[in-house]
Amino acid sequence: MSINKEEINIVWFKRDLRLQDNEAIFNALKSKKRVLFMYVFENSLINDPHYDQRHWNFIKQSIEDLNDELIKFRTKVLCIRTDIMNAFNQLLNTYKINTVYSHQETGLLITYNRDKDFARYCRNNSIEWVENSNNGVLRGLLNREDWFEKWEDYMCNSQFKVALNAQKIISIEEILKLENYFQIENIATSENKNFQKGGTKMAWRYANTFFKTRHKEYMYHISKPALSRESSSRLSPYIAWGNTSIRQIYQKAQEYKNEANKKHLGAFVSRLRWQAHFIQKFEMEHSMENASVNKGYHKLKKSISLKYQEAWKEGKTGFPLVDASMRCLIETGYLNFRMRSMLVSFFTHILWQPWQDCTQHLSKLFLDFEPGIHFPQLQMQAGETGINNLRIYNPIKNSFDHDSDASFIKKWVPELASLPLPFIHEPYIMTDLDQQFNNFKLGEDYPNTIVEIKSARKKASDILWNMKKNSKVIKENKRILKRHTISDRKRMLKTD
Repeated sequence: MSINKEEINIVWFKRDLRLQDNEAIFNALKSKKRVLFMYVFENSLINDPHYDQRHWNFIKQSIEDLNDELIKFRTKVLCIRTDIMNAFNQLLNTYKINTVYSHQETGLLITYNRDKDFARYCRNNSIEWVENSNNGVLRGLLNREDWFEKWEDYMCNSQFKVALNAQKIISIEEILKLENYFQIENIATSENKNFQKGGTKMAWRYANTFFKTRHKEYMYHISKPALSRESSSRLSPYIAWGNTSIRQIYQKAQEYKNEANKKHLGAFVSRLRWQAHFIQKFEMEHSMENASVNKGYHKLKKSISLKYQEAWKEGKTGFPLVDASMRCLIETGYLNFRMRSMLVSFFTHILWQPWQDCTQHLSKLFLDFEPGIHFPQLQMQAGETGINNLRIYNPIKNSFDHDSDASFIKKWVPELASLPLPFIHEPYIMTDLDQQFNNFKLGEDYPNTIVEIKSARKKASDILWNMKKNSKVIKENKRILKRHTISDRKRMLKTD
């Protein structure tokens, strides 16, 4: 005798770990069917080399924050460790699933293929899957005509106001019974004060202090590796994992913007636009995960040096600002934009290594790892788009310009801290007498430089500037500009 199963809907959380301005939750709760909130710790992603435990801890902290709110409505997020189809197979033993709600994920190739498999699974099991656009990024675009106008309209539209109701949600008692059939993921984490903590409450704590006071030095300190840690918004991990929506932050910034802070908050809002621009670019050209968007650069061959790569990864290149930046990133998961760019430039230009060889190391370190930002930015900084200006960062100049008192270097490369200031920036200029006087031995207390920077920069510059004249690169430039360029570029760059 068959048992009538209750027909339910499911909200499948991905990178949208928030309750408000969450279209998936909003749509699910409009139905008359009860809703189950679920996050799946997928084995395929946990084992993927782009991810690190710091990411999973942030996600778990975000879910804990969700549960703190959901407990008021006698429910919580079902957190299980399996793969997505296995999760649904098990749920179908208890419920009839009508609709799954989630956002469109601009993720890695592995998540793209997973989503294709899941769409097929849903069709085969008579399940409707409703995916909503994420932060104004649109799927299926052929070009960028009117894209910015549509994005800005979305940012200015009303947020999705979610009204939770215990009667419409699968209860915590039922979820506890479901857990008996799954491998449950323990979401408790030990606190590490070096890393920003996940969750919507923490996101708004950062946002509120930024909009009220910290933004006042935003433009002045944005390139400074030490000072930017305070004056930047520090919202990137909360946006990357969906603790807030871009629209929530955009609208809050508009509330605070006035003539006194117009320059600083205007510049901040312009970076929200660029965030969406790069994710849209990756959404439209997913091959960027593994290959340069400009196919003319596919013939660019570089000799791989594991010695160089390991020195760079460990922060032992002999260039203090490079090493300080890498060590800071390893310990905290955060680095300002200019120093990130410098790290990539140093790896791809000065060490002349392929950008593909640094993707996974950096993605594991960036607490705010966002595929749609990560791969387009790597290629842009490596000089392999063909349409962007070639920038070969000089770590010595950047050291003097943006860490003039060497406070950042002293913190993260403490073995240099007791040296006179000029030697902290350039320890390799010390003579034998200087080393003896300072009780310091290059090559022992701190590494010698692993390359001769002047010749390395010239080599990279000569090769890459010459490649810009290549017919395939030029042809690809036209294709890329036609597909990805926003016609009103000045409006995209506006800061008012």
